[in-house]
Amino acid sequence: MRVVITIQHPGHVHFFRHPIAELEARGHDVHVFARESDVAIALLEAYDIDHEVLAGESDSLLSLAAVQATYESRLLARARRVDPDVITAIGGVAAAHVASVLRTKSVVFYDTEHATLITKLAYPFADVICTPSCYRDDLGAKQVRYPGYHELAYLHPDRFDPDSSVLESVGLDGDDEFAVVRLSSWEASHDVGHGGLSDPRAVVDRLEDAGLEVLLTAEGRPPADLESAQFSTPPDRLHDLLAHASIVVSEGATTATEAAVLGTPAVYANPLSLGYTAELESEYGLLFECTDENRQRCTLEAIDSILAQDEETWAHRRNRMLEDRIDVTSFVVDRLERHARHRPIERPLTADSHHR
Repeated sequence: MRVVITIQHPGHVHFFRHPIAELEARGHDVHVFARESDVAIALLEAYDIDHEVLAGESDSLLSLAAVQATYESRLLARARRVDPDVITAIGGVAAAHVASVLRTKSVVFYDTEHATLITKLAYPFADVICTPSCYRDDLGAKQVRYPGYHELAYLHPDRFDPDSSVLESVGLDGDDEFAVVRLSSWEASHDVGHGGLSDPRAVVDRLEDAGLEVLLTAEGRPPADLESAQFSTPPDRLHDLLAHASIVVSEGATTATEAAVLGTPAVYANPLSLGYTAELESEYGLLFECTDENRQRCTLEAIDSILAQDEETWAHRRNRMLEDRIDVTSFVVDRLERHARHRPIERPLTADSHHR
């Protein structure tokens, strides 16, 4: 079959990386189209994924509309030439629109309930919408729920083995205990009007007082008094770092969840709770949500609680989570093969066929 995959965010590259390899190994023809966004293109290149960039970055909601229109029109032109049997994406606005025009199938993967702009634009046009079983919304007959998280498409132990050599690249050795702090830019369409930590400096101080080295990563420029804590590592090595950290504090749900499924306890400081962050807290105790107006105080208390536990606690909780959850890459490949448009089998003409 012919598959079109659209990429508009670094997380989409991670999610589809292994499905692309699996699909190609099965003999399918995969075409990847991307919109320039943050480090998405750098990741595609790092993983040696053949792709074409169709549109640039946007720097505001107004420019996003223009960029999205350009992206969709170019994707339509490319997809028309490919004539795909299925188009897939995370979120899937462009994918669902283009598939409906070409009368082919679209399979959309999504896990963010509060991204209402994306869901209103994509869901009505999508043929199949795959969500984690903990997704809070009922989407009707189109919805397929699965017992997993997006992050288990690339961080399941069958897909990922952490490499400790990353520590040397950030000036650490194997005996150093460290924390990763992730600050968001709050510029995504579903983040407008929200915020995370009121005082990141106090969070860093609390971690350092506990004897941890602090590595800070920020979308955009970090606060001036925290620039010395900022580190740099290739984007394809960040997960190695999260796996070896003692704790991760993140304003973004993806980084917090990546840490949690790797068995590194995470604090998620953000006013927007999600089905999967809530489940990782309530069912497995791997993530601590700080989502009310007292996020700053909650974060500091969660740090103290996490650091009072021993390492075996987190390994045990992760193992229990993995017993309940699936390798999401296998699910993705299965769904694309299952829902793709089925073409009639073209049989070569023979002398006998003329007589029949």
